[in-house]
Amino acid sequence: MKFRFLIENKTDNPGIIAEHGLSVYIEAQGKKILFDAGATNLFAANAATMKVDLSAVDFAVISHGHYDHTGGFPMFHQINPEAPIYIHRNALRVSYGCEGGALGEGGILDKEPCSIAWKEEELKALSPQLMFTDGPFKVSENIIITGTVPVGDDFVPTEHFYCSDGKDLVEDDMSHEQCLVIREPEGLYIFSGCSHRGVINAINAGKAMFPGERIAALVAGMHLYSASVEDRKRVVDEIAGENMDTVMPVHCTGIKAICDLKSKLGDKCFVATAGDEYLV
Repeated sequence: MKFRFLIENKTDNPGIIAEHGLSVYIEAQGKKILFDAGATNLFAANAATMKVDLSAVDFAVISHGHYDHTGGFPMFHQINPEAPIYIHRNALRVSYGCEGGALGEGGILDKEPCSIAWKEEELKALSPQLMFTDGPFKVSENIIITGTVPVGDDFVPTEHFYCSDGKDLVEDDMSHEQCLVIREPEGLYIFSGCSHRGVINAINAGKAMFPGERIAALVAGMHLYSASVEDRKRVVDEIAGENMDTVMPVHCTGIKAICDLKSKLGDKCFVATAGDEYLV
């Protein structure tokens, strides 16, 4: 397996541009896969610099319906108008982030939506490629898209999102978040875009796709930048308890959680940046 970070929030690679977003190019099981496409067309520019041929991608996966993971897909359509793009059926709803807590409890709604920002004509052009998921979808015997990540009883969201039900704003349950799981001989590789439903829930969703298999690697935005010290410690301890070979905290994880993971896991924790390549 080989995967390359086309987009990540940071980079130390000359000639590569970072932005707030995520895009990972994966080669596994004889397939070429695009997992998310960042916030803009920069993922394609970086791909060209890294000599990644996006026209050869077999299929793409959208982790969830937010702009910083989907903004590049109209460009992807221009480069590759044939590859299926697996997206959750609830991902096209318009939603807003809410800073500081829930509405009515001190939270302040963002002025601009955080949802997919495709123009009407872009959505129309993309529509033939969009393959809508809900529950688990088996791409092949060893590649599964989880569909909606189930939420455990102990999950506490670190940020609230709201969408319209046609009349009022209601809390977005983030049911459009899904993970990509690839089974290799050494174990499972779980890719999660933001883990808005909790990174532990994302891990559990991945394990449920292949019961009894160990996890070899977790590549995930973990959305812990606004988590409490107690929640960060609990999550880090649970991740460490999985005894994975590799953990890559990216994108929205937050520098404090990244430092906590690195301190706890040592050489098993890799701090990936845009332009990085991993061969496993």
